[in-house]
Amino acid sequence: STSHTISRLLALQFSPTVEQEITVPRTTPGGFDAQIVKKELLVHRHRAGGTVDSSLYLAAMQAGIPAEVVIDMIHMFSYKVDFQRDVHDGDSFEVYYDYYYTPDGEPAKYGNISYARMRLGGKDIVLYRYQPDPDQAPEYFDAKGESAKGILMKTPVDGARISSGFGSRFHPVLGYTRMHKGVDFAVPVGTPVMAAGNGSVQFMGRASGYGNFLKIDMGSGMGFGYAHLSRFAPGLRRGARVRQGQIVAYSGNTGLTTGPHLHYEIFQHGTQINPLTFKAAQGRTLKGRELSNYLQTRLKIDETMAGMPLETRVSDVSTDLRQAKAR
Repeated sequence: STSHTISRLLALQFSPTVEQEITVPRTTPGGFDAQIVKKELLVHRHRAGGTVDSSLYLAAMQAGIPAEVVIDMIHMFSYKVDFQRDVHDGDSFEVYYDYYYTPDGEPAKYGNISYARMRLGGKDIVLYRYQPDPDQAPEYFDAKGESAKGILMKTPVDGARISSGFGSRFHPVLGYTRMHKGVDFAVPVGTPVMAAGNGSVQFMGRASGYGNFLKIDMGSGMGFGYAHLSRFAPGLRRGARVRQGQIVAYSGNTGLTTGPHLHYEIFQHGTQINPLTFKAAQGRTLKGRELSNYLQTRLKIDETMAGMPLETRVSDVSTDLRQAKAR
């Protein structure tokens, strides 16, 4: 006679997300019972930073700051910083952010940035997170309560791609001449291009040496344009309204170019003006009770950070977990 070993599935366990674990144990013969366990996540607040050495993006990654935090920080500063030209070796940065961990120390999800600082050429630019209305998205303001968002963005392309070091391999035309009335960002073909400000599409199509060209009218005689684009965003058409930060096109190498880049220019009453020297009007400034509430929020953030060491290399998860539990 031949004996057969019969194997039976006793239980099945899997995690559809880091926050959830599903166990399916066998109950009666042929029956199973699903049990869903929600893991309690522990928040750890990191105060991390470093010094730029050829690349802001790489310096932040070497400091152990997660990629999504770095990208979020770069996007916050894109209204005030030209990432192709304003950031140099020796400049420094600091960011105060939340990250959630599972009870066994596994990184689970990114929370948000409460504070970020960039020191460029010895000058500090600081931003604090503030959400006066729970029904509205949070905003970032400087120390005085002025919004991070100016009327125009200084870096209307993916600043993380520039600061990852791609731009430093190129030598775009930086000058402002009668023939070259704008500024170039060296970025790979297909990089998303954001609307530098709110407005409506005035022109989109081929424009001789500019290749694929997009011009946005902001009203009051102001506007901006992008040249050498590979393509426009789907659904964009003449007359369409665009909001600041919305992806409107993708960079390319069309028209007369010396390599892949985005050409960005600003118009004032029909005349091109130099984006490098143009002083864009700032966004809203907090006033009255809203300002005093904001200053209290800012003070709390400052006091909390003052008692925290600056992580120039984020410690291991087990240390993070002990600190999170200690809070």
